[in-house]
Amino acid sequence: MDQSASLVIWHNPRCSKSRAALKLLEDQGLHPQVQLYLESPPSAEELERTLDALQLEPHQLLRTSEPLCKELGLNLTLPGRSELIALMVAHPRLIERPVVISGDRAVLGRPPENVLELLR
Repeated sequence: MDQSASLVIWHNPRCSKSRAALKLLEDQGLHPQVQLYLESPPSAEELERTLDALQLEPHQLLRTSEPLCKELGLNLTLPGRSELIALMVAHPRLIERPVVISGDRAVLGRPPENVLELLR
């Protein structure tokens, strides 16, 4: 089975970690589907499934260094799960990157070498 067929990366080409993760996959001969998540954000359902695959809560996938976090007051208080997911869908800059998904498994590419866990 071609592992590339079901491999997806939520990618931001301006992010060095995201570029490094994509290169690591390509160096393994894999060609994941590149989802430019800032232009085409995941739906709430897709984000829920991915959080489940990552075994993370939404606040663990939140880019706390993103200035928008402070603007939205997320540095002071976090809304509930569904509200935070809705904010992440509406403002995909809040989603930590890169995320690599393969079927029902997913990893956060921080550090980028984490993406190689999906190959095991």
